[in-house]
Amino acid sequence: MALELQQKRAVWLLLAVIVIALDYITKQVATNLLDYGVSVEVMPMFNWTLLHNYGAAFSFLSDQGGWQRWFFAGIAFVVSAGLIGWLLLGKEVSQWERLAIALVLGGALGNLYDRMVYGYVIDFIHVYYDVYHFPAFNIADTAISIGAAILVIDSIFMARRSE
Repeated sequence: MALELQQKRAVWLLLAVIVIALDYITKQVATNLLDYGVSVEVMPMFNWTLLHNYGAAFSFLSDQGGWQRWFFAGIAFVVSAGLIGWLLLGKEVSQWERLAIALVLGGALGNLYDRMVYGYVIDFIHVYYDVYHFPAFNIADTAISIGAAILVIDSIFMARRSE
């Protein structure tokens, strides 16, 4: 019974691996096909723009001289280890929670790879409206955001169900 439960839980690791693979492939395509900092319009309000993020979300601490690379890598490593433990060893949780954990894990490891190999995270998805530009992001960032949103929504509904 315990082995069967572990196998069911390990399936969610496959989703994390798929996120990592999609993130890696799209970043390599962007790096090979795009010129750094040059926007290529895909449709109104959506461009491909290759950028390197030396900081965290929204380039937070990107101008700090390099120490932030190891700081953010360390955080990503610890969070990823915790998420793997939560996914494989934690108490029984909902399928939505497992989906969210797998998405956040895949995204965290995708960006951790970039940070360790290149010293920055490769971003290339650029959305904007008029003169308002959202910071460029990637598939890993998208997976993290969707996973975090699912966790928040699930926790709200879980609190309501338990009342």
